[in-house]
Amino acid sequence: MNLPNTDQKRIVVIGGGFAGISLVKKLKDLEAQIVMIDRHNYHTFQPLLYQVSTSGLEPDSIAYPIRKILKELDNFYFRLAEVEKIDPVRKEVVTSIGVISFDYLIIATGTKTNYFNNETIASNAMPMKTVPQALNIRSLILQNFEKADDTLDEAERKALLNFCIVGAGPTGVELAGALAELKQNVFPKDYKHLDIKEMQIHLFEGGPRVLPPMSETASKKATEFLNKLGVHIHLNTIVTNYDGETVSLKDGTSMQSKNFIWSAGVTGAAIAGFDANSLMERLNRYKVNNYNQIEGYDAIFAIGDIAYMETEDFPKGHPQVAQPAIQQGENLAKNLRNLLANKPLKAFKYNDKGTMATVGRNKAVVDLEKLKFGGFLAWFIWMFVHLMALVGFRNRVIVFFNWAYNYINYDKAARLIVRPYTTKD
Repeated sequence: MNLPNTDQKRIVVIGGGFAGISLVKKLKDLEAQIVMIDRHNYHTFQPLLYQVSTSGLEPDSIAYPIRKILKELDNFYFRLAEVEKIDPVRKEVVTSIGVISFDYLIIATGTKTNYFNNETIASNAMPMKTVPQALNIRSLILQNFEKADDTLDEAERKALLNFCIVGAGPTGVELAGALAELKQNVFPKDYKHLDIKEMQIHLFEGGPRVLPPMSETASKKATEFLNKLGVHIHLNTIVTNYDGETVSLKDGTSMQSKNFIWSAGVTGAAIAGFDANSLMERLNRYKVNNYNQIEGYDAIFAIGDIAYMETEDFPKGHPQVAQPAIQQGENLAKNLRNLLANKPLKAFKYNDKGTMATVGRNKAVVDLEKLKFGGFLAWFIWMFVHLMALVGFRNRVIVFFNWAYNYINYDKAARLIVRPYTTKD
C-alpha cells in the first residue's frame, strides 16, 4: 500500500460511517499518521436511505465524499479498499490493495443485513443498507409499475403492485409510510390507467407491535398513522421464505409479490482474524471494555454498531443507531490523544438524546427521556434534526428544497430509472 514512511504513530480506521467519521474529525492536528479504509469513497447518511428508495431524494444529497469531509486534516490518508483480514499479533490489516501495519487500529465497520441463515430470502429479498441497494429498490418499484401498466394478466399485475416489507422497526415503518404516500399522491397521476387500489402495502413484524425499540406510546401512534395511510400491518407474523414470487408465512399462508424488502434485522460486519473470545458470536459484534478496547487487545478498538459494550444502563449493549456511534467516536478521539500523551483513558458514557421515526407527511413519533409524543410537532423536530445532521451545507440545502417542494406539490421528483435493476439469478 502506497503510504509514506513515518516516525509518528499510525492510526488505522476501518469504516467511514458515523463512528469512523466522528472519530477522525476530532483528530485534527494530532501528531500521528491517520489512515482510513473504506470500500466506498463516500459517507452515507443512512437514516434517509428510504427516501432515496422511494424517489424523495437523489443519492448525492445523502452521501458526501470522505476526502472532502476530512480535507482539513493534513496528516490524513484515505484508501479505497476491501478489508479482508486483520492480524492482531503482527499488527497488520490485509486489504484488497495490500497490507498496512498499524500502531492503533479502530474498527468501525457497522452492520450488514441479517437474513437469519435463510439463503432463499437472502437470494431474493431487497435489502436497504447502502446507496446502491436503495437505488435498486427505487428502480424495482418503478420498473414493476411500468410492467403492471402494460400486462394483461390480472394475477401478475397484482403481484407487481403488492409490496411486502419485513421488519417494523424504524426503517420498515418509514419505508411503508413513504410507499403509502406514493400511492396516495404520486402514482395516481403517473399511472392514470391503473387501478391504484390494487397497490397493497404489507408490513410484517414478528413481535407484538411496530417500532419495538421505541416506547408503547410511539408504537401506538405509529400504528394509528400507518392504518390511516392504508398500510396492512401483520403483527406476531413470521415470514419463513420468499422465492422471488411467493411470500410464505409461518402459519402456512402465503401471498404473491414481486416487491419484497427485508428490514428485519442486522448483524455486525465483523472482520476475520480475532479469536472467539473477542466476538459476541450471536450478534457478530466485538466485545469491548468501557474504553472501546476489544477484549484482549490494548491497541485495537471497536466503535459504533460493531462494538458490544455492557454497562449498568445498557446490559445488552448500546442501541445500533447513529448517536452511540458518534459519541463513541468522539470519546475515543480524546482517548487516543491521551494514549499518545501517556494520560489515563476516559470511560465512555452514552448520553441518550432520544429516538424518533417518521411515518409520513405531518406524521412522526419522538421519544425523549421525560416526553413522548407524535404528530406534526414530532415530524417537524424529526426533519430539523435530520437536516442538521447531514454532512455538508450543500446537502442540507438540497434536502431542504426537496422536502419543501415535496410538501407543497405532494410530489416525489426523483422518479427515475437511471440504472435498471436486474433480478438476481
